Amino acid sequence: MREEISAGGVVMFGNAILLLKKYNGDWVLPKGKVEEGEEKSEAALREVLEEGGVKADIVKYLGEIHYTFKENWDESRTVHKTVYWYLMKARGMDTIAQREEGFIDAKFIHMDRVVEMSKYDDEKEIIKVALEEMKKILS
Repeated sequence: MREEISAGGVVMFGNAILLLKKYNGDWVLPKGKVEEGEEKSEAALREVLEEGGVKADIVKYLGEIHYTFKENWDESRTVHKTVYWYLMKARGMDTIAQREEGFIDAKFIHMDRVVEMSKYDDEKEIIKVALEEMKKILS
């Protein structure tokens, strides 16, 4: 089994969170592989900028999620992925979806709707953790 390490951000601006829309219509959080020699936090900030065009600052570490999936090109090969998540604060609301990465839209979604719009259960859970932290910050 191949191990893969990624990092991503739950990026807030006011009372909204950044989601990216893939070509297949799924709304997801920005994340990507940690490059060799790169800190997880640096990778998370880079991926948010690359995939969503958003400059952000890390507020705090939220936790990690683990899952396995089959290689697209080889169903017999399994990948175990660990994703490290950070709560971030965007410097502005401007977004640019990176089409080369398979995204067709990037939007800040109101905190009341972001969980239901998010595609994956593990991302829904990390968003819920982030929302609890946001409530502390906003109150």
